[in-house]
Amino acid sequence: QVQLVESGGGLVQPGGSLTLSCSASGMQFDAYAMAWYRQAPGKQREGIASIQSDNSTYYLNAVKGRFTISRANAKNTVYLQMNSLKPEDTAVYYCSNLRGDWGPGTQVTVSS
Repeated sequence: QVQLVESGGGLVQPGGSLTLSCSASGMQFDAYAMAWYRQAPGKQREGIASIQSDNSTYYLNAVKGRFTISRANAKNTVYLQMNSLKPEDTAVYYCSNLRGDWGPGTQVTVSS
């Protein structure tokens, strides 16, 4: 059974940084593309970054240049380094293996 668990969310001031982690189990991690999504209150969930098994990446324009997705296959973990955070980045952040499995999410709040 696939399990994805996010961690690292919290409250941060505008301009600050956070690193999210997503630990995976029950799957051959290095064979999967992984992605981060977010859902702000009253808005649809949106994909913000993905990383393929060959480490090629994709970013939503709204986060390009500020967020970095990476993976550590030996740890079955995908990361999202978030810099220069803005209030509009406030959302619940989810990881997915793009095959229908999701973590429970972690809250990120950007506020002074």
